[in-house]
Amino acid sequence: MKAREFKEIEGGVTSAKGYVSNAVSCGIKKPTATRLDLALVYSTEPATSAGVFTTNRVRAACVRVSSDHIRRGDVRAVIANSGNANACTGKVGLEDVRTECRIVAQELGLSPKEVAVCSTGVIGLPLPMMRIEPRIPELCHGLDVGKGHKVASAIITSDTREKEIAVSFRVGGKEVRIGSCCKGAGMISPNMATMICLVCTDAAVERAALRKLLRAGVEQSFNCITIDGDMSTNDTCLLLANGASGVKLAPGRPGWNTFCEALQYVLLEQARRVVRDGERVTKFVTVRVKGAPDRAEAKRVAEGVAKSSLVKSSWNGGDPNWGRIIHAVGYAGRRVREEKVDIDIAGLPACRAGVQADTPSDDLRARVQAPEFEVLINLHLGRAQYTVYTTDLSPEYVDFNRSEYAYWNQAKQDGLTR
Repeated sequence: MKAREFKEIEGGVTSAKGYVSNAVSCGIKKPTATRLDLALVYSTEPATSAGVFTTNRVRAACVRVSSDHIRRGDVRAVIANSGNANACTGKVGLEDVRTECRIVAQELGLSPKEVAVCSTGVIGLPLPMMRIEPRIPELCHGLDVGKGHKVASAIITSDTREKEIAVSFRVGGKEVRIGSCCKGAGMISPNMATMICLVCTDAAVERAALRKLLRAGVEQSFNCITIDGDMSTNDTCLLLANGASGVKLAPGRPGWNTFCEALQYVLLEQARRVVRDGERVTKFVTVRVKGAPDRAEAKRVAEGVAKSSLVKSSWNGGDPNWGRIIHAVGYAGRRVREEKVDIDIAGLPACRAGVQADTPSDDLRARVQAPEFEVLINLHLGRAQYTVYTTDLSPEYVDFNRSEYAYWNQAKQDGLTR
């Protein structure tokens, strides 16, 4: 295996040169709350930018505005909040996003179109702008290179921990860095997942190449995960490149391949962390399909197994139920042949040629007690493969997601809903 030409370093979203950030508490969910819930990341240098957003046909106001700004030019500031998704809030929601962009732009000397907005939280409630708007100037004035961890804290919702990563490598004697923070734990499914991911690099990369690279990177990371099979209205992954390192990268130039590998590592590692931190999950399961006639078939089968409530429930119970797996293979695939299917669970044969393998059931059961294991499905129909990272489904997940009434009650007190 080829050795990595980059290394993981301490830090998060502001690890790269030329980026500063800040976070404050607005009491978005509850006026008396003190947790950080509004954050800002800013490139002190002009930057190229790329964005990938939810493919849900119902899209939050922040996604509508930010995707428009990215499509028309580049952004160099990102303001993000937790506690409220600002989704399905109509014209008021759009105006609130534009207000945020306008105030940030005024404070930083930018055009509003150079500002992107990310929101995460409860769907259907207007933002409490009476608490957010007065804090934005303070947010802008307190920007600093050492506050990246605060941003990671401010954007989480049901996450149990912050998700930060940074890597570095050298090109022509100069150091290049990529830093990131991410949130996500529930409502996670391919075609983006319920998450905000901010990535900043101090390399200079031309816009078209950056956008192509991010789309490909997301396809191999955040589009390969599922926790509960639900796709959000707010998914956003943003990548900024400001050139502060003095290194210009482009396809075919020195350092480009390393940059691509490093960025993919960051995105995939963040995606895996999202799955491992899934709401009330106890198992991290890699579902790998090989031997498919084409990639599309491999993907259908992998996602079918990874999303199956029956399969995920058996994993939660420590049950190596390969029958549930093969039934999902059968309904998800279009060209599957039962008599060719092999299934390995945690490295042991569970099914061979569509029937029970010789492995003792107690051995299989012992393996799936582990917090992480792999399910390998070989269709024996070709050479294509696909991998999905998923979880079990627990009773605690259901209990955790039974009600959001408290948030709606606070919104009623704020006069934002009836």
